[in-house]
Amino acid sequence: MPRRQDVKRVLVLGAGPIVIGQACEFDYSGSQACKALRAEGLEVVLVNSNPATIMTDPDLANRTYVEPLTPGIVEAIIARERPDAVLPTVGGQTALNLAVALAKNGALDRYGVRLIGASVEAIEMAEDRLKFRDAMREIGVDVPLSGYARSIDEALGLVQTTGFPAIIRPSFTLGGIGGGIAYNIDEFHDVVQRGLTMSPVHELLVEESVIGWKEFELEVMRDIADNFVVICSIENIDPMGVHTGDSITVAPALTLTDKEYQRMRDAARKIIRKVGVETGGSNIQFDINPYDGRMIAIEMNPRVSRSSALASKATGFPIAKIAAKLALGYRLDEISNDITRLTPASFEPTIDYVVVKIPRWNFEKFPEADRALTTQMKSVGEVMAIGRTFKEAFLKGCRSLEMGRSSLLFDAADCREEDDDGLRQRLRTPNDRRLWALFEALERGWPVADLHDLTRIDPWFLTQFAELVAHRADLKGLTLAGLTAQRVRQAKRDGFGDAQIAICVGATETAVRERREQLGVRPVYKRIDTCAAEFESFTPYMYGTYEDECEADPTPRPKAIILGSGPNRIGQGLEFDYCCCHAVFGLGQEGFETVMVNCNPETVSTDYDTSDRLYFEPLTLEDVLAIVHKERAGGGEVACLVQFGGQTPLKLSLALQGAGVRVMGTSPDSIDLAEDRKRFSALLHELQIPQPASGTAISREEARDVAGGIGYPVVVRPSYVLGGRAMAIVYDPGALDRYMMHAVDASPEHPILIDRFLEDAFELDVDAVADATGAVVIGGVMEHIEEAGIHSGDSSCVVPPYLVAERHLDIIRDYTRRIARALGVVGLMNAQFAIKSDVVYVLEVNPRASRTVPYLSKATGVPLAKLAARVMAGRTLADLGFTRDLTVDGVFVKSPVFPFIRFPGVDTILGPEMKSTGEVMGGATSFGAAFAKAQLSVGQELPTSGTVFISVNNHDKPNVLGTARELAELGFRLVATRGTAAYLRAHGVEAATVFKVNEGRPNVADQVVNGQIHMIINTPLGRASYFDDRTVRRAAMLHGVPCITTLTGAAAAVSGIRALGNDALDVRALQDYHAGTAIP
Repeated sequence: MPRRQDVKRVLVLGAGPIVIGQACEFDYSGSQACKALRAEGLEVVLVNSNPATIMTDPDLANRTYVEPLTPGIVEAIIARERPDAVLPTVGGQTALNLAVALAKNGALDRYGVRLIGASVEAIEMAEDRLKFRDAMREIGVDVPLSGYARSIDEALGLVQTTGFPAIIRPSFTLGGIGGGIAYNIDEFHDVVQRGLTMSPVHELLVEESVIGWKEFELEVMRDIADNFVVICSIENIDPMGVHTGDSITVAPALTLTDKEYQRMRDAARKIIRKVGVETGGSNIQFDINPYDGRMIAIEMNPRVSRSSALASKATGFPIAKIAAKLALGYRLDEISNDITRLTPASFEPTIDYVVVKIPRWNFEKFPEADRALTTQMKSVGEVMAIGRTFKEAFLKGCRSLEMGRSSLLFDAADCREEDDDGLRQRLRTPNDRRLWALFEALERGWPVADLHDLTRIDPWFLTQFAELVAHRADLKGLTLAGLTAQRVRQAKRDGFGDAQIAICVGATETAVRERREQLGVRPVYKRIDTCAAEFESFTPYMYGTYEDECEADPTPRPKAIILGSGPNRIGQGLEFDYCCCHAVFGLGQEGFETVMVNCNPETVSTDYDTSDRLYFEPLTLEDVLAIVHKERAGGGEVACLVQFGGQTPLKLSLALQGAGVRVMGTSPDSIDLAEDRKRFSALLHELQIPQPASGTAISREEARDVAGGIGYPVVVRPSYVLGGRAMAIVYDPGALDRYMMHAVDASPEHPILIDRFLEDAFELDVDAVADATGAVVIGGVMEHIEEAGIHSGDSSCVVPPYLVAERHLDIIRDYTRRIARALGVVGLMNAQFAIKSDVVYVLEVNPRASRTVPYLSKATGVPLAKLAARVMAGRTLADLGFTRDLTVDGVFVKSPVFPFIRFPGVDTILGPEMKSTGEVMGGATSFGAAFAKAQLSVGQELPTSGTVFISVNNHDKPNVLGTARELAELGFRLVATRGTAAYLRAHGVEAATVFKVNEGRPNVADQVVNGQIHMIINTPLGRASYFDDRTVRRAAMLHGVPCITTLTGAAAAVSGIRALGNDALDVRALQDYHAGTAIP
């Protein structure tokens, strides 16, 4: 069937910022869809608020809007661009909800725009819990006993039928947000109240418990001719009760009987047909009672989902690309498979290997959070590993997690210290450390049957784990000399890394690697081909294993191996994958064969057609050296690029260089010099560039001496970490002692850095590109909106700077150039500065890609990472015609997005340790409008009228006066706590007094809940008022009230409010901002 001819211009809806439950897998799916649509000759208009994505690169779509994903803004884009259709199925839950809103408010009808990929009816049937339940009953598919509630009273009536424990699932939310499991009536009240608030339609499903059942997913597709294929079956190792995003999963499903699988497949076909998805992919979740075989359908996502990325990478089947083509009217049998070039998309993928996905959590960033895993997702990222057996894939996945000491699956210190009762409790309640507790129990000899009773994990998986424990025990009885080729090969086939074997035999990892290579035991590489080797694969997408035949077939071309950023985590996320992709693009232009190494299935970098060759492998020294060895076998020089993937590859740079691998661009020694505080301080002293007084320490005593010499307060942090991991501001020796007890775990091989804290300073970031001749181009100077003390990743920032004197900017540019030349930077460099008392200080310098590179690239229209990669390949900036510092047309504000809603009880106050998961960008002609757009994109709509609550500490009272006066002039009513209100009134600003939480009722929290307060300005008031502050901030978050915790942030908000009052927000494509920009 030829594609439909009535669609020539398509608006693709993106997913917005990276949040828990909706991460960079939608950059992957959106990018695939844009490429597929343009390949069909269509004009593509894209809207997304996330600047860190590949999909918002201006050359991926014809028209690219980095704008808030709200009905009003998107309608303005529709009015300007007049698309024929909107594709909402590659932008996650955000895009689906937005499409439904545009349909219901009449915007699509007003402009004659149709939805493709999924109809409103299909979306609502799948997403509306009641409609889905009724539809399943109509086609004879069993579902849990459940009911639908729009109020607490209705929910209480339903739980009388379902009983406890009860599952609460809000409608139209992502990652199970607002949902949970209630075991008693008090918990039920709390979860239902939260769920009704979180659901955009204020409804939820109360469902009978199926906790402990086995959970499965089928990734399926259907076309307009009713052709149906199962792309991949996925089994959750954790039983029902843990969100699938928080569960270890395996593909294909390993414990289903053939009969059970066929029943599930038949049910999936009936479901997708009934719901009416006829032009795309869907994810359908099932549960099976392990005792009687009862199968029920849990839910369906009528879109490309988080699991779709996993299924695509597991099979090599490009789900998003095929879904986009199906939306144009093609049939599955009319779309060819890029990997085999012979089979059509109607040919169901078959795999002859095992894929394991393991989640990555960041609870260390939120120590007050409940670590129990329930139906609400809490993980921030994931890794995927591929092996010939489950054991091999599983252990490869574990070593891909990059969790330092806490990632050691065996001998986990936190579990070893538990007595049997404590260990039993860890096993009974799912949490992020349950897997480690499970292995500790197996090492203590606990029977599989007992562990099954405690965890409800299928005995087959528990037996596999027990066999790994037994194998490790055998290895511990050996010495290095006792390692034979047969023993080493079997250990590698079971997934043991060289480092793990080294611990067992009492040797170093290097010694084990040398012994293994002497014995001739090296990995071979197999190709992902979608068809279990039935047809030849034309795409070198590979995984390592220990067998005889190798399918790598390296070429004699010169190669650049780009080391990716591994699993998403706070501090190292999508921004670095963006840079790695641009390294591929730039090095490809320079004639290199590009080789990507990464273990994150969510990313564009691990798409089969991004690089020339792809290795889906852990980012460890062992695995990278093996890939280098294999690529060298084809001839041609092999070099590694380590500076674009964050700290993950940087930590390998010195070892790679020591092993004889050429590192492109800035030398590992220069990278180490920038991280080594003593060496870097000496360099700045030599250059006569000011820096805060600083020192390093490896013990509590050293730390006290250094801090005493510098003077409190001090900023303390480990070296070689990202995202301010374990960073803190310390005000006294006692707090410093407590910090030193815990911080060493974050970076155990390196010292703790101690710096004088510059209170009330302005902070700025600079990204620059330098070449081997010493030429340096400043990509941009970004001013932080929050003052010093807030991590740069958690601070909104603006380019160009709007409050910094030009003479200070000149000094910053001069320091940047001098430092880049002194370090011998070739490629990207990020520098952070602070201005205090008219002095410009250098805070730190990182000769690598930073998380601001994508944002700055979108603001300037110049792909900095791509140009830097070409410079690292040997070009000069002059060769590229890139010799002048960049400027921007307009104002661009980047704002962070936080996961606090996932962690009840966690305070929302910000500090020096990064807590945001993603970012958005707002662009406009004025700072106020750009800031307002950025706030709208993070879900905080600034009020233009109403009541503002102000409560600030004594230090901030004089500085809040100007903001309060401006708000009063804008017509806002001001209320404040007693001390702040008295201060404002004494200085001529009228403010009513409101009770603190512990002073009586009604208090400020009551007013927030009742909708009487529309914005909050609250700076920390010290320990005595901690409970009040936290309660107010928490209430604001739950009820969508903007809560601003810095005075600079409050001033920016007033600018945004003023802009909203003056004009409606305009929309503008990046192509229009950059129309006059010459792109090298």
